Amino acid sequence: MQRSAVSRARKTFAVAGVAVLALLTGACSGNDSTQVAPVAVTQEDLTQLPEANTFGTVTGAPTDPQAAAGAAAGKVLHPKSDLVVYAGVGGKPIAKLPSIQMGSPTWVPVVAEQGEWAEVLLPTRPNASAGWVHVPEGAAETAQNDYAVQVDRASFRLQILENGKTTGSWTIGTGKPEHPTPAGRAYIIASIEETKNTYSPIVLPLSYHSDSLETFGGGPGTVGLHTWPNDSFVGKANSDGCIRVPQDALEQLVKLPLGTIVNIT
Repeated sequence: MQRSAVSRARKTFAVAGVAVLALLTGACSGNDSTQVAPVAVTQEDLTQLPEANTFGTVTGAPTDPQAAAGAAAGKVLHPKSDLVVYAGVGGKPIAKLPSIQMGSPTWVPVVAEQGEWAEVLLPTRPNASAGWVHVPEGAAETAQNDYAVQVDRASFRLQILENGKTTGSWTIGTGKPEHPTPAGRAYIIASIEETKNTYSPIVLPLSYHSDSLETFGGGPGTVGLHTWPNDSFVGKANSDGCIRVPQDALEQLVKLPLGTIVNIT
């Protein structure tokens, strides 16, 4: 009886020892991707990275994983200072995300999270670019955005959604065949009081760019939401790629938070 007890104790200890060893091995293996540290970037390195704004182009950026998934509200992020954008969690630095762009604070949609890492949509060329930022506590502000915008080019229809429910719907104008409004999951990047042109008191530039125009009006071909002096645009494809909306639609659109998704189908 005494030998059996000792034998059982040895077996129990052996099993426990294996379990402890497995725990220690797992803890030291580096497989916990939520704790992956970012690649170190010096101040000099930071100055060499392209800026992730509407004027920039970021090569090597991942593509929005749900570019064609449809409008969706969700988390948005505002960097308190320039954030390095990486190609993946712990991956290569590819750009820097500024805290302010086009005179407005930078707010970008968060499309995935992994520990202290967030995948965000970028406002650069090529369209549908995304990237990962490392955001330990204090590096950025976050907020929940309950709004989204749905644009249907075929029916010339724009809808504002709140928590998935339509709060407003308008007939709009879109890009002409030679300069079509690009499809995809864009978002509002800024709100600009227009001083050069008289066609719209406020323009809401989006994160997407024209696929047919490299530049337009001295800018980088950024697609925007704006009004028009008359109703000749209603239900027609006659713009150079921008989305023309009625005045009452713009009055509601300007109330939406920056970073609001604009899904164009």
